[in-house]
Amino acid sequence: MADWLKTTALTWTTALAAGLAAGLAGCEQASPPPPSIYAASEFTGRSNFHGVHGLAVEADGTVLAGSVVGQAIYAINPATGDVSVRIGPPDGMADDIAFGPGGVMAWTGYLTGKVFVQEPGGAPRLVASGLPGANSLAFSADGKLYVTQVFLGDALHEVDWMGGGGARLIRSDLGGLNGFEVGPDGMIYGPLWFRNAIVRVDPSDGSATRVAGGFEVPAAANFGADGMLYAIDTKTGELKRIDPATGQVSLVAVLRPALDNLAIGPSGLIYVSNMADATIYEVAPATGDVRTIVSGPLATPADLAISDGPGGERLHVADVFAYRVIDTATREIRDPLRMYRDELENPLGVGAGASRVLLASWAAGTVQEVDAESGASVAMHHGFQAPVDAIMLADGRMAALEAASGVISVIDPDGPLTPDAPRAVIATGLNLPVAMAQGPDGALWVTESGDGSLARVSLAGMEVERVLSGLSGPEGVDVGPDGRVFVAEAAAGRVIVFDPADRSTETIAEGLQTGLIAAEGTLPAYVTTGVAVSKRDGSVYVSSDILNVIYRLTPPGE
Repeated sequence: MADWLKTTALTWTTALAAGLAAGLAGCEQASPPPPSIYAASEFTGRSNFHGVHGLAVEADGTVLAGSVVGQAIYAINPATGDVSVRIGPPDGMADDIAFGPGGVMAWTGYLTGKVFVQEPGGAPRLVASGLPGANSLAFSADGKLYVTQVFLGDALHEVDWMGGGGARLIRSDLGGLNGFEVGPDGMIYGPLWFRNAIVRVDPSDGSATRVAGGFEVPAAANFGADGMLYAIDTKTGELKRIDPATGQVSLVAVLRPALDNLAIGPSGLIYVSNMADATIYEVAPATGDVRTIVSGPLATPADLAISDGPGGERLHVADVFAYRVIDTATREIRDPLRMYRDELENPLGVGAGASRVLLASWAAGTVQEVDAESGASVAMHHGFQAPVDAIMLADGRMAALEAASGVISVIDPDGPLTPDAPRAVIATGLNLPVAMAQGPDGALWVTESGDGSLARVSLAGMEVERVLSGLSGPEGVDVGPDGRVFVAEAAAGRVIVFDPADRSTETIAEGLQTGLIAAEGTLPAYVTTGVAVSKRDGSVYVSSDILNVIYRLTPPGE
């Protein structure tokens, strides 16, 4: 899987976010809405997955797909593309899925470090824990279960899934043994993510032998019925065939980058997942023909920002596995940056300025500078404590909002931060902040999930005034052209507007599908419900972390 939470996994556990909001905002109103209610429509299409990772194929050809962010295992009919949830949150979190003797199914909870099994007709059963970054797994012919840690660890284990003995370390520091399989000779075959090679690993002692090279970032490898290994390169999008006896490599098909895993069905067809496009491909190995079974325009849209210029109005989307830009007039979607094709670290916060777009990743502890015109990465700044948002201030400075420390700090444009580097702090004392926006008077408006507040932060005196409290999961925030403040109450599925002039509050949308349940040990605002207000026509864009869609809220009378 992607290196979600790769470098700065949070070491403290927070309460889970509130449950899923009920109802769905329709594209059309059955009757005229009240004067203050905006008309809600789906601005983008939906995606079935919150990022898609591990794959497995059942005997009847049903494809199972795991999602870490969505904490679910999905069942996909490859003939129709129909998708249903097989195991939901929280136990359904799956970075990889494997079948063993008697039809037992096993999977890894990447963020939780847990390994589960489920016998046919039974309930999920925890068989190992304490394995941060639990990533790939596979059964041997004699029923042994092997599990690796990648990104949050680097190790190969054997899990006693029948006797309850937990995990036994075989070897550490392999180099990132990702999507692997046990071969007919009892050896483990798979990619070393960080060493650009496909290897053969002896499970008795963890010794590794190189099988094939020529990969940039190999992500997974499985055996076909022809005895050949089929492997994917996430950076290039290539699916390759490897002769395990000679190491000879040939190209089968070229897909889009950000590939994560593959599985081979009873018919010999190869299924490949793409985390950035919520896509599962079907590839015929003999011909290289590719068919898309299911796909979506977005992966997991989080924070939003809007910009306007000679080229038109643009909606910037932190899409967890990609940075996307949408033309609000044509709805054309571009992805200037996507995981593993480009330098990118699971963006969850975004701020758009005239020359720079800033991407924040609390998962990686980074803030990334992106050229606003070209979409190219300019710099990656490290050392933040769970940065959830970053914006360009009116005076040209770059500011980062940190959930773990509760501070807003200025980013040094001349070099990356390090964890012990001094920082210019411009506000403190925020309680698990989520997002921020700057008003016309220079003050910052910040949402806080810790106490359900909207705070006004005066940069002149570093004063924090909580103007609203008791909000239900406040997350995305933006300031409209008239100075009013728009806030998404994610746990309630609504958007409210606060008017600083008279301190009044009104609801402009309800019944939105927002408030994805947070994974164990992560932030309450797990995936930010973003809000962005058009300065052209007053439309409000809101991301749904349930449907993986972006809503457009149209003002009354428009």
